[in-house]
Amino acid sequence: MQQDTLRQSAEQQFAQEIEELKKEDNNTRPPNWLLSPQAVVRYLMGGTLSNGFEVTAKYIGNRRLMEIAVATLTTDRALLLYGLPGTAKSWVSEHISAAVSGDSALLIQGTAGTSEESIRYGWNYAQLLSVGPTPAAIVETPVIRAMKEGKIVRIEELTRIGADVQDTLITILSEKMLPIPELNTQVQAVRGFNVIATANNRDKGVNDLSSALKRRFNTVILPVPATMEEEVEIVQQRVASFSKGIDLPIEKPILEEINRVVTIFRELRSGVSADGKTKLKSPSGTLSTAEAISVMNSGLSLAYHFGDASLKADDIASGLIGAVIKDPVQDKIVFQEYMETVLKNRDGWKDIYRACRDIV
Repeated sequence: MQQDTLRQSAEQQFAQEIEELKKEDNNTRPPNWLLSPQAVVRYLMGGTLSNGFEVTAKYIGNRRLMEIAVATLTTDRALLLYGLPGTAKSWVSEHISAAVSGDSALLIQGTAGTSEESIRYGWNYAQLLSVGPTPAAIVETPVIRAMKEGKIVRIEELTRIGADVQDTLITILSEKMLPIPELNTQVQAVRGFNVIATANNRDKGVNDLSSALKRRFNTVILPVPATMEEEVEIVQQRVASFSKGIDLPIEKPILEEINRVVTIFRELRSGVSADGKTKLKSPSGTLSTAEAISVMNSGLSLAYHFGDASLKADDIASGLIGAVIKDPVQDKIVFQEYMETVLKNRDGWKDIYRACRDIV
């Protein structure tokens, strides 16, 4: 059945890595943790074990950030992963949960419509009407299940949730319990329980966290990749994982195309060409690493299903333009100027210039 799953969870996809790390992990494990904090960071950052087994890197960047994030979860404070869209907040959250609890599926997706019942608990109204409020009539949320089992619960896009609903977490995070006044009882958190939340500061639906809630979190800011090489490595790794997951063969090395997409994104983000000679206007979008990965995945799919399976400039041009041009007026002007001043004059880039020009 798992072979037909469109997307396996982190604990399924990397089950062998977690098992190999468990065998070699001689450090102290906090209650209900699968791995010690040191082994969790090793799982995230990758490396070679003493038996020669290769653990793939899940996060490419500053190791200290991962150490701080994992150490936070051993304390009484929750973890908030904060940063621009596309800086791997959800990816890191999922993999930390997989390595700590062996279960990354205890998830609440924050939206403008997320209600208090989505975080605390709901009721089975058929049972509620027939027998009244009883423990059996409660519909448990991922938060309650995590509290009972001593696991990590993930809350995605916390700042998308309304401020009054966000504050539902205050009692849970400070008292480590969830009162159920209808039953005159409470759910006590088992050791190992904690919360990982993610948030970004570029969302139009952002609701600021109250100071009371902020104090319950340790915040780790995940930056955009510091170097070109780092960002290319991230895109290359994630594209390879995507292609493998959907049985999409890569007919030839695609590193050159990844370099070109990442270069374009970094130049437009920074507002200056790679050689520092040309100042550029930046578009309204974030042009994140996640969007670069999406452009490459889309291009590979086009090349395989509607081409000769060899990735070309034509295959990535449409995805590239879709990522850059969010505002059909202003962003189009920005990108056209970039094409004429940078792409057109760069050696070996005439094909991508022509492909983009034919679409814009």
